[in-house]
Amino acid sequence: MTFLDRAIVKVSAGTGGSGCMSFRRESYVPKGGPDGGDGGRGGSIYVRADPQLATLLDYRYKTHWKAGRGQHGMGSNKTGRSAGDVVLPVPPGTVVRDADSGEVLDELVQPGDTLLVAKGGRGGRGNARFATPTYQAPRRWEPGGEGEERRIELVLKLIADVGLLGEPNAGKSTLLAALSAARPKIADYPFTTLIPQLGVVGLSQERSFVIADIPGIIEGAHQGRGLGDRFLQHVERTRVLAYLVPIDSNDPQAVYQLLREEAEAYSPDLVRKPHVVLLTKRDLLPTDATLPQVHAPAAAAVLAISAVARQGLDSLKEALWKLLGQSAAPLADDVPLP
Repeated sequence: MTFLDRAIVKVSAGTGGSGCMSFRRESYVPKGGPDGGDGGRGGSIYVRADPQLATLLDYRYKTHWKAGRGQHGMGSNKTGRSAGDVVLPVPPGTVVRDADSGEVLDELVQPGDTLLVAKGGRGGRGNARFATPTYQAPRRWEPGGEGEERRIELVLKLIADVGLLGEPNAGKSTLLAALSAARPKIADYPFTTLIPQLGVVGLSQERSFVIADIPGIIEGAHQGRGLGDRFLQHVERTRVLAYLVPIDSNDPQAVYQLLREEAEAYSPDLVRKPHVVLLTKRDLLPTDATLPQVHAPAAAAVLAISAVARQGLDSLKEALWKLLGQSAAPLADDVPLP
């Protein structure tokens, strides 16, 4: 499935129908009064979170969405029919922005969340509305109001509990496959993960949480290098982060420091999230070998695991579950970088 997490679309609400100028005409009523009806309302455009969707693919090929215009008023005080509204379905977790000003209009997080992005024009009044005791034959009517028109940007931020951060080939996809039923692409070359992947991690007693794997982070990712800048947005909504540091890296401390610095450069809120450090690929070292030391005073735990050999995974799941329970409380304003 093609993954699309950003789209710009133009939305045009419908124009309201014009009011009608009409006078009553029927037998034995030589001087009928005004009976022009009002115009119908133009259709509005809404954006709504739909849990059945996972991407913004629908907006790759259709970039202009228009609502219908209201029907004009008619004689005999008949009001024109209002146009139907148009609803743009998006996945939960979508941020809606004004594409020209960059203003965030709303974030649609829960299924069913709805946002009005373009209001339809009101219907114009017919001449019957302007009749008064001293002005009994008005020839005045109103045109329908113009519908709103704007360009909006849709940005999808996946909703997950735990986000995996690591350099290319750090073992994120292997870990995701070992912890959940997800089947991401796994290979021995960098950037095998090109799109974010989600998996549900099951524990005992019917406990579960959602984990997200994003493309590898390299130095300068916050400036657009590699793929990390584009996809770091998908771990903004996570409650807990896991920094993956391969045991066979030349300098594990430098790898951890790089990941923290890139997260902070992208968003100060991101680096303040509770996190654990995972020393991956534990199977590459003998059982009695000394593990590399990573100084991480801000981390809740430093764990050595092997997704291939399934070493330490149960302890990891329990540690993440415990940290998720603790993260329900407000985060501290300042968590120092190591």
